Amino acid sequence: MKIGILQIGQINSDVMQGIQENLRMIFPKTTCTIIPKRLPILEETFDKKRNQYFSSAILSKIREYAEKEEAFDRVLGIVDVDIFVLELNFVFGEAECPGKAALISLWRLKPEFYGERPNMELFLDRSTKEAVHELGHTFCLGHCSNPFCVMFFSNSIFDTDRKQSLFCNKCYLKVEKIIEKLG
Repeated sequence: MKIGILQIGQINSDVMQGIQENLRMIFPKTTCTIIPKRLPILEETFDKKRNQYFSSAILSKIREYAEKEEAFDRVLGIVDVDIFVLELNFVFGEAECPGKAALISLWRLKPEFYGERPNMELFLDRSTKEAVHELGHTFCLGHCSNPFCVMFFSNSIFDTDRKQSLFCNKCYLKVEKIIEKLG
């Protein structure tokens, strides 16, 4: 099983490498690679009224890339802009369920967004949790009722901070079966 990490716009390389290393630990039976190619942030995905980017439109571009690039079973896009879906004020990420494409935004995961001092360890922890969560959706996992499972829905940064970066036993077994099928 191969996971590709795709930069959309400009992302700090230390953050990309930190997420890559963490994903390798959480998904030990996978290869996790930072894709050298970078996608631009498309201005047509920007909603001027909301001052945010439409997540589903960005996810569509990731899906297009994933379909062309057959080297990866999953592609995780990472963007550093504020994103939304139509039903919500904002999202930390979005993914196909099931599918090959997932997206996370770093924008609201930074402690500075909440008036706190920069903290790279906390920022990488949050980013990893959201990356694992969105990749979990690509494996057909829905939201979990266990507030400590990575698949628990994060309605706020407090939910993200409370949950772990790992799947609960129930969700883990589902992911394991799918990864085994993909080889």
